[in-house]
Amino acid sequence: MQENEKESKMKDIKDYITSIPDFPSEGIIFRDITSVLEDEEGYSLAIDEMNKFLDGVDYNVIAGTESRGFIFGAPLAYINKKSFVPVRKKGKLPRATIERSYDLEYGTATIEIHKDAIKPGDKVVLVDDLIATGGTIEAAAKLIEELGGEVVKMVFLIELTDLKGREKLKGYKIDSVVQYEGE
Repeated sequence: MQENEKESKMKDIKDYITSIPDFPSEGIIFRDITSVLEDEEGYSLAIDEMNKFLDGVDYNVIAGTESRGFIFGAPLAYINKKSFVPVRKKGKLPRATIERSYDLEYGTATIEIHKDAIKPGDKVVLVDDLIATGGTIEAAAKLIEELGGEVVKMVFLIELTDLKGREKLKGYKIDSVVQYEGE
């Protein structure tokens, strides 16, 4: 098979994402990434596509938000020989932490990071599966900055453009592999 024939048969990452209408409530289309993870080609493609956004970026740490940010961030850290820092829900980390709360549609949530996970001057790439309103990743960025780190890039598999998370995160460099609008 010639190279261009092989390329034409490759799937796009959207082909691996399952769209589930009316979940968790009517009118919502849920973008399910478990179908990406369950397929070895889909998962490899997702990691490879996210990794392209790191070309030429000067960084030494990848941080991922619980829990799907771990699924994508840890392999990116491994293949790029960088450290990985988990940003977790409150009460899940065993050592001394700092925390930040942020608003959800119905209430608030709190995330934490170990106080010693980020050193002053660290250049950090934040990774998550999805950017919607931007609240979680903004809180994670503020934690990193509080510890003296610099967020040099944010990378997502999926972006829900209508929820305007990118606007909330003005000033940060953001890339997403797949964008969905109006759904």
